[in-house]
Amino acid sequence: MIDFMRHPHRRFNPLNGTWILVSPHRTDRPWQGQVEKTAVDAQPDYDPNCYLCPGNARAGGARNPAYTSTFVFDNDYAAMLPGTPAGTEDRNGLLIAAAEPGICRVGCFSPRHDLTVSRMSVPDLTLVVDVWAEQYADLGRQPHIGHVQIFENRGAMMGASNPHPHCQIWAGSSVPTEVAAEQREQAAWRAARGSCLLCDYLALERESGERVVCENDSFAALVPFWAVWPFEVMLVSKRHLTAMDEFDAAERGRLADILKRITTRYDNVFAAPFPYTMGFHQRPTDGGAHPEWHFHAHYYPPLLRSATIRKFMVGFEMLGMPQRDITAESAAARLRAMPETH
Repeated sequence: MIDFMRHPHRRFNPLNGTWILVSPHRTDRPWQGQVEKTAVDAQPDYDPNCYLCPGNARAGGARNPAYTSTFVFDNDYAAMLPGTPAGTEDRNGLLIAAAEPGICRVGCFSPRHDLTVSRMSVPDLTLVVDVWAEQYADLGRQPHIGHVQIFENRGAMMGASNPHPHCQIWAGSSVPTEVAAEQREQAAWRAARGSCLLCDYLALERESGERVVCENDSFAALVPFWAVWPFEVMLVSKRHLTAMDEFDAAERGRLADILKRITTRYDNVFAAPFPYTMGFHQRPTDGGAHPEWHFHAHYYPPLLRSATIRKFMVGFEMLGMPQRDITAESAAARLRAMPETH
């Protein structure tokens, strides 16, 4: 009989319809590859050279107001632009392109340059959640916006160009690839079974508890059975909510609470500011009701066996399928063992 903690095996991701290869025996292999620099210089609470700090000039020339809480502005170097003219091209079904108008914004979490989510207070993080909900609703009600993606890249290793605590908010006319895959699978589950895929999955995970990291009255954080990244975490609402605009005041505060708890555990795993990419997946804003959608977030951290060894997506993973060495169960156990204070 297969031992999932020792034997190579595949795991299916019902949320996007793909498989991953799990190779737990590879954690013992020697490493002579790239070693990451993880030492992070202490940051001041205000940096006169930071283009996100209050009162400073941004890279595009505009000057930030002397904000004292959160601050949102249109990205000076946006990936999508609202004035993009409509148009498509299709050459024999092989060369296909379509215009993608959109709006990209930056959301600063705090005027303090030296903070991270893990080091912010829950009340201050609740103000950030309020901004996310407001931005989702504001952008989503615009007729040419079909999806709003809110995400945070934390750390230079993950491509963050600035250590100031902030996120990106990209609103486009179409539903992006990863979200479209989850859309397809959640809709198919509801059609076939008459229930919600993530409601069913969360019930199973909470019953076993094996991969649950932490939870509060409104949210649970777990390492998904099909996780690809070494310490990947999925955050799932306990109530069936399709998006942030359905949260009540208590749920906004509890989201702030569990975000702080997750990121603090991350920092404590390797005793270093922990790099990650995270983002919320929620109901598209294309005019549909989308009752099949269930609000959740994904954390994708790259650090592997130490604070200097990083997970790379290369070789078989680019040409075959994603692969991981650390099982979801062992990652969850390590995260669970971490304290929620630095």
